[in-house]
Amino acid sequence: MISIAIADDESLVASSLSTLLGLEDDLEVVCTRGSGEEIITWWNSRLRAGDNTADVCVLDLKLGGIDGIDTAVALRNLSANLPVLIVTSYARPRQLKRALANGILGFLPKTSTAEEFATAIRGVHSGRRYIDPELAAMTISAGASPLTEREEELLELAGQGKSVEDIAASAHLAPGTTRNYLSQAMNKVGAQNRFGAFTRARELGWL
Repeated sequence: MISIAIADDESLVASSLSTLLGLEDDLEVVCTRGSGEEIITWWNSRLRAGDNTADVCVLDLKLGGIDGIDTAVALRNLSANLPVLIVTSYARPRQLKRALANGILGFLPKTSTAEEFATAIRGVHSGRRYIDPELAAMTISAGASPLTEREEELLELAGQGKSVEDIAASAHLAPGTTRNYLSQAMNKVGAQNRFGAFTRARELGWL
């Protein structure tokens, strides 16, 4: 029996996935939580009590606090080589690359079928990678991004329609420094303004 812990800030998604996986003879959901912080707390409490945790973690990429990848890193620091499956509503190549760089074996869109989720969980539990084929192909075709992590962060904020001042405040930077980063990013992607740079970087699979 493969035991599973789930973290998703959409309670309906978490409960539905738990129900679907529980129908499989070899899968058992032992924990559902609504955030990365909550599942880390649960994991720590189980370890301190000497109780079993879970064989596999299924984590939503976009959680309310720390995201799924950072949550996976924290859990793998507590339980080395823990198999993790990241699920997301909107997958991008940069996210997949970051997940793989942090030792995460599985990455699936939430539109996957129950059978695909079950197969992915069995796969990562046995130590194999299970990546959505469409996202894998997109990542290969995207190539290496010339953007730095800071430039990517600021372009993501620009894509939300924020002003330079708001972007600077969100990133804890001075407005002048923010303008310099955005200008560099615009030059790298060949865009005339910050929102155009965001759009182009998304099209190229760099965000």
